[in-house]
Amino acid sequence: MSASSRNNVSAFLDRRLLGGALADTFRKLSPRTQARNPVMFVVYVGSIVTTALLVQALLGHGEAPARFIFWVTLWLWLTVLFANFSEAVAEGRGKAQAESLRTLTRDTMARRLSFPRKDSPSMEVVASSLKKGEIFLVHAGEVIPADGEIIDGVATVDESAITGESAPVIRESGGDRSAVTGGTRVLSDWLVVKVTAGPGESFLDRMIGLVEGARRKKTPNEIALTVFLAALTLVFLVVCATLLPFSLYSVQAAGHGSPVTITTLVALLVCLIPTTIGALLSAIGIAGIDRLTRFNVIALSGRAVEAAGDVDVLLLDKTGTITLGNRQAVAFVPAPGVEARELADCAQLSSLADETPEGRSIVVLAKEEFGIREREFQGHSATFVKFSAKTRMSGVDVEGRVVRKGASQAISAHVESLGGSVPDAVKKEVERISQSGGTPLVVSDGARVLGVVHLKDIVKGGIKKRFQELRAMGIKTVMITGDNPLTASAIAAEAGVDDFLAEALPEDKLALIRRYQAEGRLVAMTGDGTNDAPALAQADVAMAMNTGTQPAREAANMVDLDSNPTKLIEVVHIGKQLLITRGALTTFSVANDVAKYFAIIPAAFVGAYPELKVLNVMHLATPASAILSAVIFNAVVIPALIPLALRGVRAAHDSAAVLLRNNLLVYGVGGLILPFVGIKLIDMALVVLGLS
Repeated sequence: MSASSRNNVSAFLDRRLLGGALADTFRKLSPRTQARNPVMFVVYVGSIVTTALLVQALLGHGEAPARFIFWVTLWLWLTVLFANFSEAVAEGRGKAQAESLRTLTRDTMARRLSFPRKDSPSMEVVASSLKKGEIFLVHAGEVIPADGEIIDGVATVDESAITGESAPVIRESGGDRSAVTGGTRVLSDWLVVKVTAGPGESFLDRMIGLVEGARRKKTPNEIALTVFLAALTLVFLVVCATLLPFSLYSVQAAGHGSPVTITTLVALLVCLIPTTIGALLSAIGIAGIDRLTRFNVIALSGRAVEAAGDVDVLLLDKTGTITLGNRQAVAFVPAPGVEARELADCAQLSSLADETPEGRSIVVLAKEEFGIREREFQGHSATFVKFSAKTRMSGVDVEGRVVRKGASQAISAHVESLGGSVPDAVKKEVERISQSGGTPLVVSDGARVLGVVHLKDIVKGGIKKRFQELRAMGIKTVMITGDNPLTASAIAAEAGVDDFLAEALPEDKLALIRRYQAEGRLVAMTGDGTNDAPALAQADVAMAMNTGTQPAREAANMVDLDSNPTKLIEVVHIGKQLLITRGALTTFSVANDVAKYFAIIPAAFVGAYPELKVLNVMHLATPASAILSAVIFNAVVIPALIPLALRGVRAAHDSAAVLLRNNLLVYGVGGLILPFVGIKLIDMALVVLGLS
C-alpha cells in the first residue's frame, strides 16, 4: 500500500471524523436533503413505503410475513444511511480543514490608516470590519487581518498556516510578490496594505467555502451523469410499477400462485436502479476537490477540477516551471593563452558585488572547480561596481586592477575604451554559447579579455520524463518564455516539450489559448503576474501562484498555495483520476444489476411461473432469502466502496482507449462477477442464521 493510500485509509478511520459523519448521516434524512439525489430519493421513498407496510403487517393485515418486511425495510433504511454516510465522510474531511482555517482570522485586530503612509493616524478595528479599498498597517509579530496588495514596505511573512511550508517568504510592494493573504503572520519589518477583498470575499473565506463539501456546486459532467442516472431510475420505476398488474393478471389466468408483493417490487426497484453510484456520486466529487486541497491547491470551482481531467494542451512558463528559475554558471571558457584558474579567479572577483543569482552562482562555481575562496579586502582600497541594467557589468577596482564581467557588448566597449580588443576566439565562443541557448558573460582584467563564463538555464531533473508521460496521455505541452527563439528552441529541445512560444507578450499568450480553444481543445495554464491575468481568465484550467499578484489570483480558477508551477501536471492527474473514478464506479454499479436480476426476478414470479426457476442460477435457498440477499448486498457494497471513492481509482498514464478497456475489464467484469459471489454468500449466511 502506498503512503498516500495509507493516509487516505487512516483519514477514513479517524474517530473524530467518523463521529461527526455519523451525526451528519442522520441529519441528512430530511426530505429536502434527500430530494437533491434522485436515485437515493427513490430508495428513501421506498423505505417509507415498506415501513408503512411493516406497520400494517404488525397490525395483522400484512401483504407478506412481518419478519420478511422487517428485514427488507431495515436494509433499505441502511442503504439510505450508508449513502448519507459516504457523503458525510467526504464533507467531514473538508469541514475539519475549514475549521482550522477559521481559527486563523478569529479575533484578529487591524490597525486601519487614514492615509496610505506608515506614519498616518491609525485606529484599532476588528479585522472583519475592514472594507475593500481601506489601508492598514501591520508590524512584525502581527497577523495580517485581510487579503490585500502591499503599497509600501518589505517584510518576511510566515504563510505556513495556509501553505504548510515552514520557510518564510519575502513580500514587498510592486512586482509579482505584492499580494498578502489574511491569516498569515509578519515576521519582520512592516507593511502598508490596501484591502482587496471585503468581508466574506477573502481568499480564506473562499477556501473555507470550497473545502466544506456542503457548499460544493455540482460540475457539468456530474449534473449530466445525475440526469442519466435519474432517467435510468425512471425507466426501472415504470417497469416495476407495471409488474404489479402483470402479476395479478398472471395469477388470475394461471389459477394458482400468489401475486408479487409491493415489498418485493420495492426491493427489486432499489436493487435495479444505479444505487451504488447514486450513493457515492457526491462523495467522489467532494473527494476530488479534497485531494487537491491536501495537495495544497485550492480549486475555486469544481468545474476546474473536472476540466483538468480533459485537458489536452498544457501551457507552462519556462522560468521556475521547466527550468530552476535562475541561470547558473556551468563552465569557464578561457581565451587563448589564459589559464582557466585565472579566468575563474577574476570572474569571482567581479561577482563579489553582484547580488543576482547568476553572480552568486559564479562565485560558487569558482569555489567548486578551483577551490578559490572569497577574498577579504580589509586594508585594500577596493571599489566595488555593482551590476546594473544600464551598464550590464559588475566588477571591482583594487590595487590598480580594473576587473569586469558582463554582457559581451558591454565588455567589448569597456575594453576598447582602455585600448584593448576582444579576441576572435572569444567572439566565436560567445556566439556558440548563444546559439546553444545559454548566456555568455565576458570577463576582462583591464584591457585584457580573459574569457567567457557560460550561464545556462538548468532544466529541472525528471521534467523530460514527465512530459513523455503527458504525451502518452495525449496532452500537448507548450513552453511559454520571453527568451529569443534561438534560446527558447534549445531549452525546449532539452526539456522535451512539444512546442514553444518565444518572446511571449500577454496578448500572444491570450491569442495562443484562443487558437487552441477554437480547435476544440481544453487548455491549462500557470501564471503569477498581472500580465498573465488575461490568459489565465481565458484558459479552461488556470492555476495562479499564491505568491502572485491579486489580478492573477482573481483571474485563475485554482491557486497553488506552495507556488510551485509544476503542480499543474499533478492537477491534470487528479482531474483524470476524478473522471476515471466516477466512470469506474458507474460501470460497476450498472453491471451489478445483472446478478440482482437473476436473484430477484425468479424469486418474485416463480409462484405464477414455475419455469422461471431455471433462472435461479445461484441456487438461492428460498424466494425470501433471494430477495433479502440482493437487498443486503446492494446496501453493504456502498460503505465497502467509500474508501475507493475518497482515494480515487489509480489514473495510469495510458491512452483513453486503454483506460476504457481496463475500466470495462476490472469494474465491468468485476461488477458482473462480484454480486453473484456476494449474494450467494449472504444467502448461505441467512440459511445458517435461520432467516431464509
